[in-house]
Formats: sequence, structure tokens, C-alpha cells
Amino acid sequence: MTAGSLPEPPVTDLLDSVLHPVRGHHAFEACVERLATAIRLGVYPLGTTLPSERDLAIRLGVSRATLREAIAALREAGFVETRRGRGGGTVVTQKPKTPAGRAAVRVTAAKRRAWLDALDFRRVVEPGAAALAAERELTDGQREQLEQALADVNEARKPAEHRQADSRLHLTVAALSASPRLIEAVTSVQASLHEMLLAIPVLDRNIAHSDRQHARIVRSVLNGQPTRARRAMEDHCDDTAALLRGLL
Repeated sequence: MTAGSLPEPPVTDLLDSVLHPVRGHHAFEACVERLATAIRLGVYPLGTTLPSERDLAIRLGVSRATLREAIAALREAGFVETRRGRGGGTVVTQKPKTPAGRAAVRVTAAKRRAWLDALDFRRVVEPGAAALAAERELTDGQREQLEQALADVNEARKPAEHRQADSRLHLTVAALSASPRLIEAVTSVQASLHEMLLAIPVLDRNIAHSDRQHARIVRSVLNGQPTRARRAMEDHCDDTAALLRGLL
């Protein structure tokens, strides 16, 4: 590479290993994770212009609308910026501009490892709590409590209010499991999750998707469907983990 020239584009086999097609219904979160990983690992080095929306959408197997939303999330987190005019495009910067982005940069390697471990732990305990809650014979009061917790999440308008309502919903599901150890475990993992979410930008698309997943979880618990409750919570945990692994 000559002085002053842009970095060379990544080799095809490296692209294939990192930017493989998205599977299932977690398109937005998976796109964010794959693109952020490609940038973080140097597949797209600092100063590189990303391929066109069309090419990236084809490579990832998603719609251009989903890809644009994923790139917007990366832009908000400071991974890329969009430049207008001749020779413009989406350019890799990796310079966080938002307070949340700057907080992510200050996360130590040890802290990140601990957070990733918390995500794995969450993937085990929260689906189990949801399944156990669905097996319980809930009283009318407990059912109303769960329905109200979901309503509080849906009605929250400010990010801080939504985060608190989100945590309360998860703790309510855990409480309905009637297992003190599970309640303690979910409380611990929600505290770690709160720290992690403070370190990334608030993404409206992710909140809307999360709210739909919350509704599935609550519906499965109220209908006494433990298998569906477990799967719904697993999907929810997986999507949140994918987003956090991409942006932290």
C-alpha cells in the first residue's frame, strides 16, 4: 500500500468467514455483530470504505432496510461514519463519538470477559426461570403482576425508564418461578446486563424487537407453556448477547 492510499480491500476468504449469511429471525442484531466483528478484527481496517449496501445485503442475506439500520447502529457507536459527495460512502473510523461509545472504549479486557461470561450465564438461568414460571399455577394476582410488568415496559418512553421496566419484567418472571436461587441468579445477571447496556447506544430498532420478544415470553408463561417460554427467552437472550458482543 503506497503512502496516502486507502487500505486494500479484505481478501474474499476472510470475508466469507466473518460475514457469512444471517440465519433465522435475528437479522438486525446478527448484522450488527458481524459487521462490528469485521471492523474490530481488521477485516475492514481504519479508513476503509465499506462495500455498497447492495453488496453487503447480498453477502449477509438480509434486506437493504435491515442493513441500513445495522449500519446506523454502528455509526451511532462510532465504528463508521457516512461521507457525502464524490468518493463518499460508509467509512470505518472506530472512533466512538457518543458518551456510550466512549464508555465502551474504557471497558478493560477483564471486564469484557466478565460481561461475556455473564451473558453465557444468563443464557442458562433466565430461560430456565421462564420455563419454571410457566409450569406454576399462577394466582390471579400473579398474572396481573406479570401483565402489568409487561405494560410498564411498553409504556416507558425514556431510555432510563425502559431499562428499569425491562429489568423489573425479567425479575417478575424469575419471581414467578418460586425458586429463591433462580431469583438471586437473575437479579445478579440483570445487574451485569444493566452495566453493559449503559456502555452502548440506545437503539430504537432493538427496543422494539425486544418488546415483541417480551410479549412472547409473557404470553407463554401466562398460557402455561414452559417449552415455548424457554425458547422465547432463549431467543431474547441470544439477540441481546449478539448486539452486546458486537458493540462492546
